[in-house]
Amino acid sequence: MNSEAEINFATSKDGVRIAYSASGNGPVMVKAANWLSHIEYDWQSPVWKHWLTDLSKNNTLIRYDERGCGLSDREVTDLSFESWVDDLETVVDSIGLDRFPLLGVSQGGAVAIAYAVRHPERVSHLILYGAYGRGRLIRDNSALAHDEAATMSKLIQLGWGREHDAFRQVFSCQFMPGGNLEQLQAFNELQRISCSPENAVRFLDEFNQIDVMDMASKVKCPTLVMHARGDLRVSFDEGRILAAQIPGARFVPLESDNHVLLDEPMWGVFMTKLSDFLESHTDKADQKNELLDLTPREYQVLDKIAAGLDNSTISEELGMQEKTVRNHITHIFDKLAVSTRAQAIVFARESGLGKGLN
Repeated sequence: MNSEAEINFATSKDGVRIAYSASGNGPVMVKAANWLSHIEYDWQSPVWKHWLTDLSKNNTLIRYDERGCGLSDREVTDLSFESWVDDLETVVDSIGLDRFPLLGVSQGGAVAIAYAVRHPERVSHLILYGAYGRGRLIRDNSALAHDEAATMSKLIQLGWGREHDAFRQVFSCQFMPGGNLEQLQAFNELQRISCSPENAVRFLDEFNQIDVMDMASKVKCPTLVMHARGDLRVSFDEGRILAAQIPGARFVPLESDNHVLLDEPMWGVFMTKLSDFLESHTDKADQKNELLDLTPREYQVLDKIAAGLDNSTISEELGMQEKTVRNHITHIFDKLAVSTRAQAIVFARESGLGKGLN
């Protein structure tokens, strides 16, 4: 699953084929699908290539095209929010993932929140960028807001994917006002090849009705929310409001106007903040799960290791031969994925061992 060219398909419970791919090496990170993706073309796009390249450097990045988009089935009956959550679930189950960080961008953030609440045992960290908990017509149900939504839908019907600047600029100025000509042209091409005008209108209508604010208050895992201060597609306040709704979430403003972060100075800040966040939050739930894999005897040995005892003392206190202690330690290291005694001690003490409890 480490080639950027490898494309696989998972079948949802309603029979829709979802295209997914993996790139890079290292711990798995899953990216919830967002609007306007094409898992093959994105590698060539100056809009998304830096995302895929950098996120794949130290991780195995799992991503997929949402139904109705990219290489996933285009002709679909159900394009509801609930179906998007189900599709994320389908991809994760198809690969057989256990526990992983989950990244949500734009409306993919709402999907990631819903999945994290539905499967708290699986999501170790939640990272949201340009995300929102309330769709446009949920946060503003005025007649003017409805008129603006209807106008945008009509523009999509008339001009989706065309080369004419008048249509292209409506979308490009919202998604990436800081884009250069190459990036704007690539974004326009992505419109054309990723989604039909009919499906684009259906997506937009569903986005307008998203509401995960209640679910956001139930997120249990460490959460990092980043948002561009000048975002024209999803206002900065929506990111701030969403972060405030998630218990313990950290909010990081980014000095950019782009809803899709381009290869710009703030992209480096985004990657640094993401990496620091993952490194600084030890996943206690993962530790507990790994401790459950230990046999009762291995657990006793690890407790003695955490207390600072050497192998000889452990063998005396537990009434076993020193060779047997060494064998147990080998098995413990394998199960905890550590390579040194010092690492095992840190792991065990963070999990509450080494206090004389047997």
